[in-house]
Amino acid sequence: MKETFQEDNNKWTKVAKEVKGVSEETTTGVHRLYQMMEKKELLFPAINVNDSVTKSKFDNVYGCRHSLVDGIKRAMDVLMSGKVAMVCGFGDVGKGSAESLSNEKARIMVSEIDPICALQACMAGYTVTTVEDALSTADIYVTTTGNKDIITAEHMSKMKDQAIVCNIGHFDNEIQVAELENWPGIKKEEIKGSECPVDRYTFPDGHSIYLLAAGRLINLGCSTGHPSFVMSNSFTNQVLAQLDLWQKEHEIGVFMLPKELDEEVARLHLSKLGAKLTKMTPEQSAYLGVKVEGPYKPEHYRY
Repeated sequence: MKETFQEDNNKWTKVAKEVKGVSEETTTGVHRLYQMMEKKELLFPAINVNDSVTKSKFDNVYGCRHSLVDGIKRAMDVLMSGKVAMVCGFGDVGKGSAESLSNEKARIMVSEIDPICALQACMAGYTVTTVEDALSTADIYVTTTGNKDIITAEHMSKMKDQAIVCNIGHFDNEIQVAELENWPGIKKEEIKGSECPVDRYTFPDGHSIYLLAAGRLINLGCSTGHPSFVMSNSFTNQVLAQLDLWQKEHEIGVFMLPKELDEEVARLHLSKLGAKLTKMTPEQSAYLGVKVEGPYKPEHYRY
C-alpha cells in the first residue's frame, strides 16, 4: 500500500468513490470510524457491527472468557488458582477476561479510568486499584483496554519475579514492548517460538518477566482465537450488515444494525443450545406495548 500510495496518492480516494459501505466489528475500528465521521473524513457509509449485542457480548465477553486462559495455559502451562491477576480495563473484553481468570480461581485486581466500569468491577467482587499499586502483588497481567502504554517498561522493571504479561485488547502498543527490548542491560530469551511465542526478559537486578505473544493478542498468538459458536454470532452480524449496505442506500455516516436483526441473530443460534423461547400472548403484548414478534427492547436498553 505504501508503494501504491507513492505511485498514485489519489488511488484510494478513487476506490472510495466505488465503495457502497463497510461493516466494522472491532471496538477500536468503530472508534476510528466515529472519529473520521466527526472530522468529516469518512468517505462512505459504515455499519457499526461491534456494538450489536450479539457481537459485543459474545465476541468480547464470552469469546475472551473462553480464549484468554486457553492462550495462557498453552503458553505457560501454569496453575492460575491462588495467583493474583491484574486485568487492565473492565469493558466487555475486561469483563470476560476477569471472569475467565476468576473461573480458574485466581484472585482478581482491575484497573479502570471509568468510574462506572470501576464500580461494576467492585460489585463483581474484584479489587480495583492501579497497575502501580499491583506491581508488588500481581502474578499475571492482562491488558484489555484498546489504549496504548497501559503496561510500561518501567512497570515491568518493578514486577514480581516470573510475572506473566499479555494483551487481549488491542495492538501490541498496549504493552511497551519496544521500550522493554531497549531497557539497559535487559536479557531476552526465547522460550517458545512463533507457534506460541513466549519470551523471558531478565532485568539487571536478576528478576524476570514472561511476555506472551510478543505483546500481541494472546488468544490469537498462543491459542486459536474464539470458538466457532461465538464467531458465528459475530459473522452473522457481518453478513446482515453487508446485505443491508448492498440492498439499501445509506448516507455517509456510521450506523447500527436494527434491533430486529440483532434479535434475529440470537434467535438463529438458540436451537443449537437446545433453548426454547417463550411467546407472549396478544394480551401481554398489548399490556407492554411490544409486538409479539419483537423487537423486545428499546434502542437505548443496556443488556
